[in-house]
Amino acid sequence: MTLSTLSPLRCPAPVAPLLPVVGRDTRVPLAQGGSTTYANLDNAASAPALVSVATRVAQVLPHYASVHRGAGYLSRVSTALFEQARAEVGTFLGARPDDVVVFTRSTTDALDLLARAVPQGSRVLVADVEHHANLLSWQRSALTTVLRGGSDAEETATLLEAELARGGYALLAVAGASNVTGEVLPLRRLARAAHAAGARIAVDGAQLLPHRRVDLGRDGIDWIALSGHKLYAPYGAGALVGRRDWLDAADPYLAGGGATLDVRHDAVRWATGPDRHEAGSPNVLGAVALAQACSTLATLAPGALEAHEEALRERLVGGLTALAGVEVVRPHPDDAVGVVTFTVPGRSVSEVAAFLSAEHGIGVRDGRFCAHRFADSLGLADGGLRVSTGVGTGSAEVERLLAAVEQFVGAGPELEYGIVEGHWGPTTDARPEPASFLPAPGANADLG
Repeated sequence: MTLSTLSPLRCPAPVAPLLPVVGRDTRVPLAQGGSTTYANLDNAASAPALVSVATRVAQVLPHYASVHRGAGYLSRVSTALFEQARAEVGTFLGARPDDVVVFTRSTTDALDLLARAVPQGSRVLVADVEHHANLLSWQRSALTTVLRGGSDAEETATLLEAELARGGYALLAVAGASNVTGEVLPLRRLARAAHAAGARIAVDGAQLLPHRRVDLGRDGIDWIALSGHKLYAPYGAGALVGRRDWLDAADPYLAGGGATLDVRHDAVRWATGPDRHEAGSPNVLGAVALAQACSTLATLAPGALEAHEEALRERLVGGLTALAGVEVVRPHPDDAVGVVTFTVPGRSVSEVAAFLSAEHGIGVRDGRFCAHRFADSLGLADGGLRVSTGVGTGSAEVERLLAAVEQFVGAGPELEYGIVEGHWGPTTDARPEPASFLPAPGANADLG
């Protein structure tokens, strides 16, 4: 199979990666023997680290120490790094002067924190098109209305506006971009609608922020939640950024050291601000990594990220649509990030994903993408195949995917596939066990 056999819907010019990422040249074994450079088209699940992020973490690591309570010089250095990271994340997101940046583990963690801070008795509005992180956090409350989404992002926004206008809601919670279709909701418009109805708006920014800039003050957003592992900083940190009043009034998210001002046998006086919800020793390196990712993305020229992913998405949608036996889910939304989902009717999505990995070294995501209600409404009860691009993606990876899918629906796989130990895979596989692929712990380590 060569690229010349593909349809003529080809990128007019090669699209180069926007920023260098760690692992772009990593080679992986193929099931039929040999190896190839890995094509990471699963950025929406977890994005690779930016080279600038990995470099910054390595730079900071020798200075790592506990923060806030140490008199040692490195403790003071780490405290400065941690608080500097807080400021950098806030600046990247256009935080208002009185907003707070609370470091968390992930978007899910941040949204669960906010859900616990919503004043008692408040009603929350959310649509059923949400990722589980922004659905289950609210669905546990009997005061949450889960609205059925529309046929596209525009209709969903209109339905949300109409429901808000009925009154009585304290909060609207929405995803900035769908992790299934890539569709982007009109956040400024929804923020205006929420505020006009006396409500606030919280945004799940996990899928949006790797692709689009958000400015809390300009866009009228009250809170945004994000994950480092989606934003090219996979070091275990996320953040909740926004209004401080509900957070200061809420019970601390975790009870422990650092969240208190004074502890007596009969009373506890809790801190306010970020400290109130950051009990325990914080993830300094994760915060530094997240801040560096934000700073690096901020250096991109206005519109460069959108143009990059639009070219890749256009090629993906055009190439997949041209293949007989392939169906693209919502191929032409008005506004979308670099996420494209498709199916091969009559074939298991897990079989197709296993083929792409085993015979072509391509990573995609298959399933319902932790958005089961939305996936089911799109006819994906048996799952779909999601291709997601990032700043480290170029047209070469997209062309490899299109050629591989064309092989699957045309000539078919080279190998036989079936359920192997509970998962789809080739029945004969020359690849080493994943656990043995990396060097043994400590191998070639520089212990100083």
